[in-house]
Amino acid sequence: MKRWIAALLALMMALAVLPVLAEEGEAYFADWNPDAPALKALIEYVEDVTDEASPNYIPEGDRIATFDMDGTLCAELYPTYLEYYMLARRIFCDPSYHPDEEMLEFGRTLRDHALDKSFPDGMDVLHATHAAKAYAGMSLTQFNDFVTVQLVREADGFEGMTYANSFYLPMIEVVEYLQDHNFKVYVVSGSDRFLCRTFIEGVLDVPYEQIIGMDVDVEAANEDGVDGLKYVYTKEDSIIRTDRLLIKNLKMNKVKAIVKEIGRQPVLSFGNSSGDVSMHNYTIFNNRYRSAAFMLIADDETRDYGNTEKVQPLKKQWEESGYYVISMKDDFRTIYGDDVKKTGTFHWLEEFADPQTTAEEPAAADSSQAPAPEAEEKKDIQYVLFLGTNDKDTNKPVFTQAEALEKAKDILIKYFGGYTIQEAHGGWVDNGIIYQEYTLVIYLSDTTLDLVHEAAAEMVEIFRQSSVLIQANETQTEFYAP
Repeated sequence: MKRWIAALLALMMALAVLPVLAEEGEAYFADWNPDAPALKALIEYVEDVTDEASPNYIPEGDRIATFDMDGTLCAELYPTYLEYYMLARRIFCDPSYHPDEEMLEFGRTLRDHALDKSFPDGMDVLHATHAAKAYAGMSLTQFNDFVTVQLVREADGFEGMTYANSFYLPMIEVVEYLQDHNFKVYVVSGSDRFLCRTFIEGVLDVPYEQIIGMDVDVEAANEDGVDGLKYVYTKEDSIIRTDRLLIKNLKMNKVKAIVKEIGRQPVLSFGNSSGDVSMHNYTIFNNRYRSAAFMLIADDETRDYGNTEKVQPLKKQWEESGYYVISMKDDFRTIYGDDVKKTGTFHWLEEFADPQTTAEEPAAADSSQAPAPEAEEKKDIQYVLFLGTNDKDTNKPVFTQAEALEKAKDILIKYFGGYTIQEAHGGWVDNGIIYQEYTLVIYLSDTTLDLVHEAAAEMVEIFRQSSVLIQANETQTEFYAP
């Protein structure tokens, strides 16, 4: 009897251990190949420094991990950086923005060199200064809305993926694993800080104050260049972006930002390029704790737009520098998800056709050569609505998320034969207060703008909104059946 009880207890103890082992490997890193050397190194490191009995134990307050964003947490080669794509959209596709000739010329440079990566020297700073000018005067809410509208677009060069979900799934797992082991995660990016906040919102559980990026100066809407020591913020004010670039957050500038904004030396650092070397070295050199740095290399030419020939010398260089190397090709079981496919084709040049040329061509064309109206290809209009669910006066949710979704469906079915709803989360900062908002992104086809306006008017009233953002996209649709 005693032996039976002992055996039962042993079995119970063994079963109790199984979830822990599965949690460390399978549950945490389902999107990794389990034999990835860098993954094994990371798990061994975390288990060591979080073990109170280990001589390498790191107190929770000092468990700081820094991540680059573009090319480390998300794609950067579709065909270029997300922030470059955003600026091209601003210059060529935003009807509310009227670029001057200098901005248009920069837009052409951005457009014409993206596909073959032949950007001129200093493109990172050139982009930063032009981006500061292009978004100047926008409130933070307006900028957030602009970014959100672009993020829901299909990522160029891929099928089944929007820009909003172009994150590397294995790296999301790394962030979540570290957070579950009480590491404080910071994103330290070369991209615009406010763009990063909007992009990361709802994907990673990283609060705004832990997101560091390229910075432009901001001011009160009515400040108009008055010294901040003399101007008093009023209730009529909001915070707007200016055209004054403060810092391009790359290379040594990343270290400076970490020192100023975090105030602690990281013990883990993740990056993918020379722009992250200083951050890595600051992490692993002269650190009182055991530390490590990881470099991700874009060597997957099948599922992504990597370049094996280019990154092999870098792999050797990073290893000689003391960094662990993460291979997208060898270490990631999936990159964006099994339903996402690389197409190998881009619509970059046609999407960003010069607006002046496009506008002048019909006037310059010989009317005798113009196609007859009935011969023109019919285009469909897809309307995309962005419906917030926070009260416009209190900034508090009007309904629960489940209630909001059902009420939106009730309105849509009343006006339209069909619709698609995507749930999203947005956020903004007003007077130093961070607000979060459950947002519904609604896709409508085969309808009219008048009908869309009627439905939007009802949404404004029921959801207590000041407005509903409506985007009209020219598109072509096909119901395909093999």
